[in-house]
Amino acid sequence: MKTTVLIATALLAATSAQALAYTPRHAEIEARLQRQLTEIERGRDNGTITWTEGIKLRAEQRRIAAYEASLEADGKLSVSDRRELTALQNSAHQDIEAKKNNGWSRLWWLPRFGR
Repeated sequence: MKTTVLIATALLAATSAQALAYTPRHAEIEARLQRQLTEIERGRDNGTITWTEGIKLRAEQRRIAAYEASLEADGKLSVSDRRELTALQNSAHQDIEAKKNNGWSRLWWLPRFGR
């Protein structure tokens, strides 16, 4: 009986420690995706990102989120998975900045429409 309780306690401690180890990384990735979506919406609001550019940038964010979900299907992200997601997010950030500074903008007197 004591051995069973000891083994169960050890397994519980190991799984909770493992879950804690992966949670901050997941939170960082999610927070960065949210910041990038906020940056896209800010660009849409001030007119530096056009309607079609916004559609493409948000689609890129959805692809990254779907890819992250597929990588996390087994319940954890490896170091190489996190590195790959970081590279994708870096590329997405560069795309956002490029679209914001490409010279295309909504005319100031036109209202924003669409998502």
